[in-house]
Amino acid sequence: MTTDSDHSVVQEELAELRRRLDVAYARVEGGLALLSHRTKETAKEVDELNSRMISLEHARWPLPSLAALTALGALVVTVWQALAR
Repeated sequence: MTTDSDHSVVQEELAELRRRLDVAYARVEGGLALLSHRTKETAKEVDELNSRMISLEHARWPLPSLAALTALGALVVTVWQALAR
């Protein structure tokens, strides 16, 4: 037979286990909420950086085109000087 003291000890231990489980569950919930928030913030930052990169790509100087124009200008000047003599 079980005595009342054994029964109360079991109830106290169950209450302690339930409390620990509730604390652990709250900790996991908090961690998941924090990770979700960080994921959303990171996605927002990635989108901002992507739009900045696209705007920088559109604003950059077209160096191959400039090189071709410079070479064409040098050719025109050379031909003009050669024909002027």
